[in-house]
Amino acid sequence: MRPVILICVMLATLSPTFAEAAERIWRVGVLGLAASGVVSSIIIPYLAKRGFVEGRNLVVDIQTVPDAKLPESARALVAGRPDAIIALSDWALHAARAATSTIPIIASPMGADPVLTGFAESWAHPGGNVTGVSLIAAELEFKRLSLLRDALPSVHRVALLANHRNLIEPGVLRLRKTAAEVGLELVDFWFEGPDDYPAAFDAMRGAGSEALLIVPTPETVRDIGQLATLALKFGLPTIGGFSESAKGGFLIGYGPSRREFGELAASYVERIFKGERASELPFQGPTRFDFTINMRTAKALGLTFPSSVLVGAVEVIE
Repeated sequence: MRPVILICVMLATLSPTFAEAAERIWRVGVLGLAASGVVSSIIIPYLAKRGFVEGRNLVVDIQTVPDAKLPESARALVAGRPDAIIALSDWALHAARAATSTIPIIASPMGADPVLTGFAESWAHPGGNVTGVSLIAAELEFKRLSLLRDALPSVHRVALLANHRNLIEPGVLRLRKTAAEVGLELVDFWFEGPDDYPAAFDAMRGAGSEALLIVPTPETVRDIGQLATLALKFGLPTIGGFSESAKGGFLIGYGPSRREFGELAASYVERIFKGERASELPFQGPTRFDFTINMRTAKALGLTFPSSVLVGAVEVIE
């Protein structure tokens, strides 16, 4: 038998599944409120190293839209029949879950407990089409308040700045009670968009706020530079939700490693591409936390830190 004929016979007998895998184009939808560098800098490179290369056998459809357009964008993503959808926030997750109960959805991350919010039967066995990374935001916010208290022991009244009031306020009410137990008074201020920031800071000053906790939502993470400038202008020591907060000018940044939860999200996508079901992929929480102090901001505010706080920082920006 001639070599060419032999090769043709061999190819004809290959498993259809193998042939399909060799030719398949994988599709991922990404839904969020604001553009996330995690997708381009972490998730897509992670997948590329494992053979899923954008432009070759991977198509990534990124939809970052205002809150009101999330349901419409979620339906558009579902209509494209992706193999998985990455939801970049709780708001995106709610919209994606309303649009499909079959396509795997990966939270990257969500701030709430997936069981308490009804997205999963249990952390170990979600049971539906949603899995991913959960940060348990309420616990992180209390940790940030504790860091502020340790760094600035004379502070009593702390402002909290957040948006998406309908979703976040219940957690703030619990946080206020917990803060009172450690001697802190928490006063909340809400905004709809960046145009509201100056008025919010004016209101904080009028309320006698001595420090500021900014809840990490997609918008406040996007606007770190603008918020840091205002915090410095109004003389408010500020803590944000990630290491990048301090690098962007806040006094302190504390939160999970964005690289870690980006890599976790990408690993879920890879496992789903390889045939695993979202219903059997356990939810995970972060294991790495970054605590960063910006000493340039401290100097500008005329502040010094107790040595015990400096020792605990992963990074100090001089």
